[in-house]
Amino acid sequence: MTTTPITRPRVAITLGDPAGIGPELIAGLLSRRENTEAADIVLVSDAAELRAAGEDAGAPVAYGDAPGTGLPVLYDNGAARPPGTADGFERGRATRNGGLWALANLSTALDMAKDGTVDAILFAPLNKSSLHLAGMTENDELRWFEEVLGVESFTSELNVLPGLWTARVTSHVSVAEVDAGITRGNVVEAGLLLDRVLRGSGFEAPRIGVCALNPHAGENGRFGRHEIDVIGPAVGDLAARGVDATGPFPSDTIFLRARAGEFDGILTMYHDQGQIAMKLMGFDGGVTIAGGLPVPICTPAHGTAFDVVGKGVAATGSVQNAFDLAVALGGRRSPA
Repeated sequence: MTTTPITRPRVAITLGDPAGIGPELIAGLLSRRENTEAADIVLVSDAAELRAAGEDAGAPVAYGDAPGTGLPVLYDNGAARPPGTADGFERGRATRNGGLWALANLSTALDMAKDGTVDAILFAPLNKSSLHLAGMTENDELRWFEEVLGVESFTSELNVLPGLWTARVTSHVSVAEVDAGITRGNVVEAGLLLDRVLRGSGFEAPRIGVCALNPHAGENGRFGRHEIDVIGPAVGDLAARGVDATGPFPSDTIFLRARAGEFDGILTMYHDQGQIAMKLMGFDGGVTIAGGLPVPICTPAHGTAFDVVGKGVAATGSVQNAFDLAVALGGRRSPA
């Protein structure tokens, strides 16, 4: 992996669903001086949310209203706060108001990315039920990002643990719909995206292992022909385009090989094929990246954890790793 230096990036941060642990995680993150010194941070929030976050975290959030102070800058988005929430949001469950606030802050951060005032975005965990109650019609936030940013090319969520990245060909669809999404073109697009993001994060020649879809990689067609007719040819296409991709390998062993250091990235065929393995390998440190967008967008790979809100027990490993990746990716994107 290269050690190419990065420039100081500008990172927009939103606190996620206000009913969950996101606000307290961000307050804890910003209480560490090494984090506030790593980037020019713009907090898309308001004073009331930051105050409540600091109380939950036991670490008041220090911020300024202008750059150059050494503190995060608050972009006061209070005008977008839903009516009736001046005294706070209902905690510990999905609500329309929580979804409206989360979407409003993310919309503002995306506008900043579109006009070039930030180089990366970090958002704390969201709750899809809240987002759908608030009117989001897309299956997930990645599809919503595509719509807001006007992206029509292939996108995919990437999941990251220290030393291992994954991307997937299909994502938030039912298992019954996975088969239709496993096409030669889609496998190639997902593989190219994984290779591109790995290179953009500093890997000079990333090694990518490709999962099979069927048990035992189909056993030469006995359990299905996807590996013979679709995935194998797609791996050949990737190799022809300069990607160090090999496979398809059975999904019940490929992560053992990755853990041993054989691969930098794994391309999976569907959501749980990679997510179960990644969360077993490092639930408290995982990061999700929205890949294929014009701006790096990172978030912890866990959810809103409604059951532990305000108890002071929320693990901070994932939000720290997500921030570090946003800084690294944004710094390589930021002009020197």
